[in-house]
Amino acid sequence: MDDLESELRVPGELGENESSDDESINRKRIKKPNLPLAPPIFKEKPCETGFHKTTRNCLQHIREALLHHRWQKAAEYMSSYSQTLEDTTANMPQLYAEIIWRIGTEILHHHPDSKLEDYNSFYERVKHSGVKHYLKVCLEHSFHLLVNGQFEDAKRQLSIAESWRYGKQSADQSQRIKLIQAYSGFLDYIIWCEKKATVSSTDEYDAGVNQEMHSYFRQSSVNLKEIMKLPGVWDPFVLSYIDMLEFYNDHEGAVKVLNDYAYDNNLPPNPNAHVYLYRYMKKHDHPSKKLLKVLKILHTLVPSHELMLEYCSLLLQSDKEGDLQKALGVVLDLLDYASWRSNLDVWNHLMTIIKRLRLRKQWLKLVEEEMANRKDWWLAMHFTTFQARRDLAVNRELLEVKHFVVGAFCPRYASMYCGVGKETRKGVTSEAQKTKRSKKAEKDKESKTAKKAQKRTRKAKSRLTLRKLLERRRAHRQEQKCFKDA
Repeated sequence: MDDLESELRVPGELGENESSDDESINRKRIKKPNLPLAPPIFKEKPCETGFHKTTRNCLQHIREALLHHRWQKAAEYMSSYSQTLEDTTANMPQLYAEIIWRIGTEILHHHPDSKLEDYNSFYERVKHSGVKHYLKVCLEHSFHLLVNGQFEDAKRQLSIAESWRYGKQSADQSQRIKLIQAYSGFLDYIIWCEKKATVSSTDEYDAGVNQEMHSYFRQSSVNLKEIMKLPGVWDPFVLSYIDMLEFYNDHEGAVKVLNDYAYDNNLPPNPNAHVYLYRYMKKHDHPSKKLLKVLKILHTLVPSHELMLEYCSLLLQSDKEGDLQKALGVVLDLLDYASWRSNLDVWNHLMTIIKRLRLRKQWLKLVEEEMANRKDWWLAMHFTTFQARRDLAVNRELLEVKHFVVGAFCPRYASMYCGVGKETRKGVTSEAQKTKRSKKAEKDKESKTAKKAQKRTRKAKSRLTLRKLLERRRAHRQEQKCFKDA
């Protein structure tokens, strides 16, 4: 700490024993920066024993080794630090046990020579060194075994944790026991999936495997249903339970579970719950009225969700008069987010809505109601000159659709936005025409050159033919002359 303060000292500051001239004395002293440093775990005490001082220094060396990623050195110091568990001071063994657990796990994760046996022996030692963290260590141990594909060993660790009892400590950790039971049920689901894959890969019916599958299903269902009663986000457990119910064609039970998970007031708001419910109901052809109800609540939770496009499509398919205005609000909510700014599907939905609204007498009033909170920034966000050039570069069709939309909303922005688009399109067209003309000129030049070459070839052939003909005539005359002389 003293070294840190000396490093943070501003050069203009002076110590108590430092001399300075009159000018520096009158200068205002600069305040030291007050950094939010974490308090040390163990502070030096005036009456501390040599053992406590040694353990404090050892922990400092472990910290330095961890910060510099010297894992072998940290492991050597940790083997010495484990002697702190012999400290008989009140509440200190629990604190030491947690430090050894947290830091030791970190060292094992990064040490290049660590093996699965090292993890197992370390976790077993830590479990029996601190009763308070027994369930947490068991759960973490099972996670590590799961990552390494040791499903049976992970299941055994969770079973041991389920049966753990230690007086008041077990009563205070009832929620952790339920969490461990939930993960035990999740492991049963994984084993159930393996059995299902085995059954589906063979055409023959095996009664024993099916009975074993159903047994794992019952064990998993009991534990998974219990955890869903507690407040929390239980997405993996819910999805695994729904998968099993769907396999056994219990669609009503699956819908009930998803409804409870989405609408139970004791659970925190969870958009994923409504997504799972909607996708399951859509998969099994539930009426659009129920689908709209689910997506309506999802829209209030996450207006920028990707399912809002499907929500808008369902509203457009509805025959109710108010659903068209709702669809307009849903699309405008999507376009409030930058991630949807250049999405062609959203703008096509908006164009379709405007075309339908124009058939009504007071359609402008409906648009003004939805745009009341957006009139100061929405048009400037989507219809600038920069955005026009960008839209044209991304997709010309997007520019045309937005041209229609801005023309309906505000013609003043339409002239600015579309004017730039026309200029850009003219520039692109002129460049294309120039390229086309240059290609045509090159082709004409090549064709002329080819014609000239063909003409020269024909002339050369005709000259050669004429020369051969003259030579034949000359030879024929010489033969006749020789014949007459003879």
